[in-house]
Amino acid sequence: MPRPIQALIHTRALAHNLARARACARGARVWAVVKADAYGHGIERAFEGLRGADGFALLDLAEAERVRALGWRGPILLLEGAFEPRDLELCSRLKLWHVVHREAQIDWLAAHKTHQAHRVFLKMNSGMNRLGFKPTALRAAWHRLNVLPQVEEISLMTHFSDADGARGISEQAAAFAAVTHDLPGERSLSNSAAALRHCAAAAVCADWVRAGIMCYGSAPDFPENDIMHWDLRPAMTLRSQLIATQDLVPGDTVGYGSTYSAERSMRIGIAACGYADGYPRHCGTGTPVLVEGVRTATVGRVSMDMLAVDLTPVPSAQAGSEVTLWGCGPHDAVLPIDEVAHAAGTIGYELMCALGRRVPVDVVD
Repeated sequence: MPRPIQALIHTRALAHNLARARACARGARVWAVVKADAYGHGIERAFEGLRGADGFALLDLAEAERVRALGWRGPILLLEGAFEPRDLELCSRLKLWHVVHREAQIDWLAAHKTHQAHRVFLKMNSGMNRLGFKPTALRAAWHRLNVLPQVEEISLMTHFSDADGARGISEQAAAFAAVTHDLPGERSLSNSAAALRHCAAAAVCADWVRAGIMCYGSAPDFPENDIMHWDLRPAMTLRSQLIATQDLVPGDTVGYGSTYSAERSMRIGIAACGYADGYPRHCGTGTPVLVEGVRTATVGRVSMDMLAVDLTPVPSAQAGSEVTLWGCGPHDAVLPIDEVAHAAGTIGYELMCALGRRVPVDVVD
């Protein structure tokens, strides 16, 4: 039999989370963000659950081709725009909308020969200092685009750096509004964190909301809020089985480096999952895990192919018992991916995107 590890992609959870994004959007249209192969879920696997979106947003042309190959005829937005002039040829052929965030991209458009004018999203750097025109340069960029016959329509966008934290979005939102208040065109401001936390203000929702991590069942502001608070559902489950058990006496150690030493007699289980499967090596003793739907914790170091779990809360567990590393477990138990990521000192995004290539993935629901 194959090694007992498996990832599941939950179509209904994706659809539910997308519906939550739409509810937060207050009438705005919703981009389902499927960059990084749908945050590690797989574009083809996630498509059915996300096809209720108004458009798909992603990064590269190969991903755009995959979405079109699935039969999607609606808007597709390239979030980083063209990387070289010839990318615009495929934008024309695939009817892609694309972000313009630097002068060279305007130069490429001006030289591009096309029979169909492009829809572009002009990006303002309102404080993230990653991509986009500074406030003092945005209007000149808009005027350059506005006179090009290659450009059909100009929308405006920015990206909030602190929508998930105490600093909030007010300063960046105000900077964006001050520069763009009299420019025509649709707006897109809010990512998942802004949609969940700040879209009570209709101006923040604007015309398009970019729903990324929330679609996949992770809370962008964890640990302040978890997915239950936002009524989100895990879209990915990583599960395995116990392949052995061990009885320990006080003083016995577990795993490489003997970092865990038993203080009492106890049973542990060995699960077929390790860092080669995408489980974070930096998860130390105490990282939450489910065994047969019962919450317990890891002990010792995570190794390449295995990890150890405390079976004290699950005395009936044996080899073959189901282990949920994150996601949906038996008996309606849920272990949010954010909790595991937090134990590793990272975020749920990274765990989703780092799922090991050797892990078989199935779509359910």
